[in-house]
Amino acid sequence: MTETLASIWLAIVEEFSDIADAAEATRIVLRLLMAILLGAAIGYERETQGKAAGLRTHMLVSLGAAIFVLVPLQSGMPEADVSRVLQGIVAGIGFLGAGAIIKLSGHEEVKGLTTAASVWVAAGIGIAAGMGREATAIVSTLAALFILAVVKRLEKHIDPPPRRLGLPESPDRRETSQTKE
Repeated sequence: MTETLASIWLAIVEEFSDIADAAEATRIVLRLLMAILLGAAIGYERETQGKAAGLRTHMLVSLGAAIFVLVPLQSGMPEADVSRVLQGIVAGIGFLGAGAIIKLSGHEEVKGLTTAASVWVAAGIGIAAGMGREATAIVSTLAALFILAVVKRLEKHIDPPPRRLGLPESPDRRETSQTKE
């Protein structure tokens, strides 16, 4: 019985031996936490806007992307081979983003493009964090937040003429143009 328990314990120790020391454990925890927190920053912005993909989605996408690159790198996979993993992440996130995009029937309007793009960016940030490029991940998150918050405010001041875009004129615009004439 003692030999069996010793054998079981040895198997458990071997299964958890992928983290060699405290420094490696710290690196792994830091990279994963960074991915989670930066994904949360983008997700929080989306959540406050009432979007379908919010806080948890962005956190999980960023964490998942970090895991997908961290594990191969930690296991000794050459960075050149990790590029295939990156291709899979980018393609897979494309499918997830496609689920956030809807075309409203009867309208010339597509919704969810920004949310889909933010999910894609969250994956990229997770990749950067997972590869140990935390500064790049932070700068990328700040850029994404700038686009989502500040550029959105600037967009409100841009009113493209509907005819130039091939869209029908709204009743509000017709009233405004008729009163000017």
